[in-house]
Amino acid sequence: MYVELKNINKRFGDCQASKDVSFEIEKGKLIGLLGPSGSGKTTILRMIAGLEKQDSGDIYINGKLVNELTPSQRGVGFVFQNYALFPYMTVYDNIAYGLRVEGKDKAYIKERVTELLELVSLSGLEKRYPDQLSGGQRQRIALARALAPKPELLLLDEPFAAIDAKVRQELRTWLRRTIDKIGITSIFVTHDQDEAIEVADEIVITNEGRVEQVGDPVDIYLHPKTSFTAKFIGKSSVITDYRKLKGFNDEGEGTEAVIRPEFVELLTNDSPKGNDPSYEDAMVEQSIFRGDSFEVILDIDGLKIKANSPLVNGPLKSGDRVKAFINMIYIIRGEETYQVKNSSLDDSNTYFI
Repeated sequence: MYVELKNINKRFGDCQASKDVSFEIEKGKLIGLLGPSGSGKTTILRMIAGLEKQDSGDIYINGKLVNELTPSQRGVGFVFQNYALFPYMTVYDNIAYGLRVEGKDKAYIKERVTELLELVSLSGLEKRYPDQLSGGQRQRIALARALAPKPELLLLDEPFAAIDAKVRQELRTWLRRTIDKIGITSIFVTHDQDEAIEVADEIVITNEGRVEQVGDPVDIYLHPKTSFTAKFIGKSSVITDYRKLKGFNDEGEGTEAVIRPEFVELLTNDSPKGNDPSYEDAMVEQSIFRGDSFEVILDIDGLKIKANSPLVNGPLKSGDRVKAFINMIYIIRGEETYQVKNSSLDDSNTYFI
């Protein structure tokens, strides 16, 4: 494994930021550290970089124990959330800064900066200053500066957080292509699920300083292994009295259900299919137009459940009566999570994950 964290612990006063954190990263992979604010993901990134020192545990990069190495000795490039460009330096000088610190000659610096400007598609802007660039351009320059010394590992702390939504979407695609082109092992921090799912080869889910689950995006989304992951991933509704729903039995005391919007089929009352007795009578409590669908909150016998309504159903508004069929739920019993299909679909309805 190219990067290994073994039993990492870190405390800031009364706050346990990292609790026995362990995971491994293969060479060339792009890894997303995903979790809510305060879950410990940025602390993990900063400890890998050497910007924070763990209280206990070991960190290996390319087979080398780096616990006592300084950031400059670890071969790590770091891209900060706020770019951290030098405002009084040109684009050229910002990218060249680390190379000059290393004592590289002018010819090498010029060749390397020119190469990186081409890589980040900003050739011709080398004489500009950061305040003359857009947010997306500044983030590309920050990446070029981090890559200039040819680090072994690239770390990015919420690289798209300060950028507007449209540009952020474009930069996700660009970052994925760029990382693939240069083949550098990379780790980025994000609290945006869509970002992690779209960009990362693997995702590390963090919560209250712990690692909840590690896996590829599809596996984590479809097969959550802990109650936190099941509730955190997707736009989930957490239901305690799921026994009210048609087609689902009582799974025992202390259990609750997680229902994702894609588990709910929504029909208008005039649909012939809505006469099926397995469909629930539901009322639209809230409806938000999302362009390609309506995001709705349904009231089903007092239960609040999120669903998506296709455009073919037409505009929905608060108070509209609809039909809903819930084809699947996740059942949570303590830390055990498993899938249960609606019993009207087949007789073998329980699938453990």
